[in-house]
Amino acid sequence: MTDAAWMDEIQWSADGLVPAIAQDGASGRVLMFAYMNRDALLKTVETREAHYWSRSRGRLWHKGEESGHTQRVIDIGLDCDGDVVLLSVEQVGGIACHTGRESCFFRRLVGGKWVVQDAVMLDPAVIYSESKGARS
Repeated sequence: MTDAAWMDEIQWSADGLVPAIAQDGASGRVLMFAYMNRDALLKTVETREAHYWSRSRGRLWHKGEESGHTQRVIDIGLDCDGDVVLLSVEQVGGIACHTGRESCFFRRLVGGKWVVQDAVMLDPAVIYSESKGARS
């Protein structure tokens, strides 16, 4: 994709980032939240797999590069203010969270306490060997 003028409609933060929400394309469940820079968004559009800007790593991050749990992009949306990107995805392997759960949003506020609502689908120790690193 050579003409990326559409990216100028995005309200990038001062540090060149835009919040991105990944949502399961079939169920509508919010899977995760991350940031994208221009390179991440362009790479996502070109490959149809989610790429983000990892603030902790300080680099472009292909979701699932370590775990194999990639996100195939079905659709990309932009909110009314142009400052949040919404990715509709197919979550490969069904696990989006580095904790081994379907979604990073697995806790609910119940009676003034955060209660875990989702079971671990796969132990993170199995997903990430010591040689692979911590999060994907």
